[in-house]
Amino acid sequence: MRDFDAIPETALAWHREGRRAALATVIQTWGSAPRRTGAQLAISGSGEIEGSVSGGCVEGAVITEALEALDEGKSRELEFGVSDDDAFAVGLACGGTIRVLVEPV
Repeated sequence: MRDFDAIPETALAWHREGRRAALATVIQTWGSAPRRTGAQLAISGSGEIEGSVSGGCVEGAVITEALEALDEGKSRELEFGVSDDDAFAVGLACGGTIRVLVEPV
């Protein structure tokens, strides 16, 4: 995996190539979160990814939301935590909560 600092450049490169792209960023964490604030995941319109916002435990849900955000052309905030039924469904059983901002590029 490439350096996390390169993730925004990956999304921008996809955009410049004429491909749709979104950038997901961890904007807040509580408890035992799998990635720290600032961790990023670039998602292309075809579902190609670079980076990580959760070490794999919620990536699938974030990718789905990112593709929907691209279709709508609007940013969205997502929150996953052990108190949410959705957290277990997507694999976040590590005892923490994360908030992720998904932005079309």
